[in-house]
Amino acid sequence: MKHLELYSDYLICNATGYATATGLSAMMDGDVSHDQITRFLSAEKCTSKDLWLKVKSVVRSCEAEDGVLIFDDSIAEKEWTDESDLICWHYDHCKSRNVKGINLLSALYHANDVSIPVAFEFSNSHYEIKRS
Repeated sequence: MKHLELYSDYLICNATGYATATGLSAMMDGDVSHDQITRFLSAEKCTSKDLWLKVKSVVRSCEAEDGVLIFDDSIAEKEWTDESDLICWHYDHCKSRNVKGINLLSALYHANDVSIPVAFEFSNSHYEIKRS
């Protein structure tokens, strides 16, 4: 749990937008090695259900009648990375062309000036092609 909270705080406060295990280690003056963070992140898969179970009580505590769910469909481009189950080609509506990267659908609950991530889903165009 210590690594989860540390890494979450690092992602939230990272002003550069480029979060890395090495950057976190440097910020912690080497007290936590980048290998510890990498092992933590690759130890087990976290699903959208796991996220919901962690944040459900927080959402319930700030729930409001005018609360909303905000959905965002984003593509993190990975132009130079090899294709994989996660990194593949997606149509980017902003660029009107296909781009290679990670497609992420995320959901935030927003109420009383608080936004809480409540769900996420990674899209895999290879999977979508096989389905149809």
